[in-house]
Amino acid sequence: MHKSFISIVFSLAIFLCSLNSALAITNEKILIIGDSLSAGHGMKIQYSWPYLLQKKYLQSNKSAQIINASISGETTFGGNNRIQDLLQNYQPQIVIIELGGNDGLRGLNFKLSKKNIQSMIQTAQQKNIKVLLVGVRLPSNLGKLYNLKFQQMYESLAKENDIAYLPTFLKGIAENPKLMQNDRIHPTEKAQSILTDKVFNALEKI
Repeated sequence: MHKSFISIVFSLAIFLCSLNSALAITNEKILIIGDSLSAGHGMKIQYSWPYLLQKKYLQSNKSAQIINASISGETTFGGNNRIQDLLQNYQPQIVIIELGGNDGLRGLNFKLSKKNIQSMIQTAQQKNIKVLLVGVRLPSNLGKLYNLKFQQMYESLAKENDIAYLPTFLKGIAENPKLMQNDRIHPTEKAQSILTDKVFNALEKI
């Protein structure tokens, strides 16, 4: 009787450990390192796409924790400086990198931006963390050539590192004045659900 009880307790302990391990595996942590496009600029946080992304996962009965470490005004340099500590603190399974827009607005050399993002990707991959790279478009007044070079930068980074890539983050939004704030840089609250769906669908393919 005593041995049977011990056996049951031992078996239950093993089961609970296995269950906890399974939950730990399925409860993915998704870390977002972005700029104002991901920080909910000009709106309450509950209307931003990262917040809506968390709601979408819950509604889909999928276990994922969204951690938004985006900062308005962030550059690729700042993101590269922060990523090591962020990965250490949160230990995510997936990292979304949405940076480069502020580099472009400041007219920085895109080669330096590429170097910074490349460093971020390598830092994540060294820890076996999957990466989703989000490409952003710059305002048309910065010139077609400069914009083209930025698009090519994202494309080459995705290809060279064999990572997931979302090239059309603001496509269908930036062209619609009703979906853009008055600054013509940041999407409105109405556009956030569109961005949420784009990111969610991209993550589903990882």
